[in-house]
Amino acid sequence: MARLAQTHGLTDVQQEILSTVRAFVDKEIIPVATELEHRDEYPQQIVDGLKELGLFGLMIPEEYGGLGESLLTYALCVEEIARGWMSVSGIINTHFIVAYMLKQHGTQEQKDRFLPRMAAGEVRGAFSMSEPGLGSDVSAITSKAVRDGDEYVLTGQKMWLTNGGTSTLVAVLVRSDEGHDPAEAAAAPHRSMTTFLVEKEPGFGEVRPGLTIPGKIDKMGYKGVDTTELIMDGLRVPADRVLGGTTGRGFYQMMDGVEVGRVNVAARGCGVAQRAFELGIGYAQQRHTFGKPIAQHQAIQFKLAEMATKVEAAHAMMVSAARKKDSGERNDLEAGMAKYLASEYCKEVVEDSFRIHGGYGFSKEYEIERLYREAPMLLIGEGTAEIQKMIIGRRLLEEYRLQG
Repeated sequence: MARLAQTHGLTDVQQEILSTVRAFVDKEIIPVATELEHRDEYPQQIVDGLKELGLFGLMIPEEYGGLGESLLTYALCVEEIARGWMSVSGIINTHFIVAYMLKQHGTQEQKDRFLPRMAAGEVRGAFSMSEPGLGSDVSAITSKAVRDGDEYVLTGQKMWLTNGGTSTLVAVLVRSDEGHDPAEAAAAPHRSMTTFLVEKEPGFGEVRPGLTIPGKIDKMGYKGVDTTELIMDGLRVPADRVLGGTTGRGFYQMMDGVEVGRVNVAARGCGVAQRAFELGIGYAQQRHTFGKPIAQHQAIQFKLAEMATKVEAAHAMMVSAARKKDSGERNDLEAGMAKYLASEYCKEVVEDSFRIHGGYGFSKEYEIERLYREAPMLLIGEGTAEIQKMIIGRRLLEEYRLQG
């Protein structure tokens, strides 16, 4: 069967990896995804399969036991996985962001300690930036770290922590005013933020002294994956667990991670939209009205044409953003555009597929019902559409600033 969203210029290795992942998705994820999602059950067997495939170390350098692949390869794998069940792509995404931040910003000791075990899937990563009262305003973070000898004492509450229960390593962004002039910190709050690497036991409740992971947050969609709060109350962390070894760099480290995370969210949008299109065009050829398949009605053909065009456009922009990052160039403009377009188009393609299914789309027996609840998360994850448009607008003004 011909497919939309093909990627040109891939190496034989990339094609082999994608073929393997797609086969895994078709055999191991799609047949069980809806049932597991309805039960809000963590897909342990699927995760074990991903570990065997080496996907937890896909972008970790070979010297640390990973596959050393590009962001493009990773994004295309995420697209395939999200096509099967978006929650599974979320499980590996936060792990990937922490591994990326370690690779780019960690000390040599931190890389040696964590990356080999992360590549094997033995250490599972999560990152924590948001808080209950700040939304997209990262500068308003109130969680703080205070130096106490060779340790820091962390206090505060974090929110929307993906993999909060199952992770064993969390990158946590907090405020640390150590060494910063109070007036300077007030004028530029992002300069007084630090990322800490917090090790913990998996599970819920008090997972180490001073650190509590409450139970899972009950969500409309994006089920299976554990989304939690994180509460720090006198949590002691050694000074050598400051990412990169120097305080005050956390905001920039997190933004670097979020930038590649936005490519990931774009890839998720592409995968969910691809699956919604497959379901819609399949159902349109099976469902008959007025003596013929509804696919032969012009109104449905128009919908299918629009859906396919959106799938192709989102995929092309996602690939472009990933390739820009892989080239070593700044890609916040492209990543913002890709995330914005892919998430919006995903929502529209899913809704059109839902409409094609008619009343059956409202039934939990049909897969499109699950997709209809999953797509909205992409509109807010890794920054809302409004945040993306702010980023895009500012970068465009930088690029097109009038001279003189």
